[in-house]
Amino acid sequence: MTDLSQAIDGHYGFGGILDQILAALVQAGKNTESLSPDDLAPVDEFHTRGRDSTRELMTMAELQPSHEVLDVGCGLGGSARHIAHERRCRVTGLDLTQEYVDVAKQLTKLVGLADRVQFFQGSALNLPFESNTFDVAFTEHVQMNVADKRGFYAEIARVLRPGGCLLFHDIFQGESEAPHYPVPWAEDDSISFLATEANAKECIEQAGLTGLRWEDRVPESLQYFQQVYQQIKESGPPPIGIHLLMGDNAGTKLQNYVRNLKEKRLVVAMGRVEKPVS
Repeated sequence: MTDLSQAIDGHYGFGGILDQILAALVQAGKNTESLSPDDLAPVDEFHTRGRDSTRELMTMAELQPSHEVLDVGCGLGGSARHIAHERRCRVTGLDLTQEYVDVAKQLTKLVGLADRVQFFQGSALNLPFESNTFDVAFTEHVQMNVADKRGFYAEIARVLRPGGCLLFHDIFQGESEAPHYPVPWAEDDSISFLATEANAKECIEQAGLTGLRWEDRVPESLQYFQQVYQQIKESGPPPIGIHLLMGDNAGTKLQNYVRNLKEKRLVVAMGRVEKPVS
C-alpha cells in the first residue's frame, strides 16, 4: 500500500469492528445465530440515508437477477448484500480497508448470502477484474477519499460491459468554503479529496460514460439527519448504528457533516451513467 492508502485504511479499519457490531446486535435483542440482512441495515450501509439511498440506486439501475454487479468501495458489504437479497443478483464488493472486507465476509455468512456475494480487498484505481466483466457498478460515498478522479471513473468504465451502467451516490465540494473537519470520511483534509460537481461531471465524461443523470440529494439528506436527531432526543442513541464505525468522535463528525451541508460547503448527489455499446 502507498502511504495514502495506509492512512485511509487506518481511518476506517481501527480494529474490533465485528465484535462491536455483534455486541450491539445482542443489545438490540437480535439473535446473532439467526440474522437477516435487515437486522444489519442500521450499521452496514455507511452512507447518508442508509438503505433508502441504496434502494433509490437499485431502482435507477433497473436491476435484473441475471446482472453481474460490482460495488466499488463496498465497506461492510451492506449494499451488496441488500442487492443480492432483494434482486437475486450476483454481487462482488471491493474495498481498500482489509478489516471492512473481513467483516463483510463474516456478516455475509451470518445472513446466508455467501453463495451470491463475494468480497475482495483492493484499490478502486486498480480493480482486480477483467475488462467488460460487470453489467452494473455501484459506488456510494467513496470518491471523497480518491485523489485521482479521472482514474476512478475510468477504471469503473473499463470493467463495465458495453451497455452497462454506473450508479453513484456521493459527496462533493459545495459552492462555499472548505468543509469543517472531522467528517465521517476524514479527520482532516489529508485524506479528503473533494471534487466540485463540475469537475466530477468532467471526469465522468472523460471516462467515456454517457447519458448522465444527476440529482441533488441535499434536502433529503438534511431531513434524514433531522429525523435521526429527533429519534435520539426521544429514545436515546440506538445500540447499533453507523456511529460504531466512526470512533469516539462520531458525534462531532456527524454534526460537522450536517453543518457543512447547511452552509453549502458540501453537496450530496445521486445519479447514473452508461458505457456506450459502441
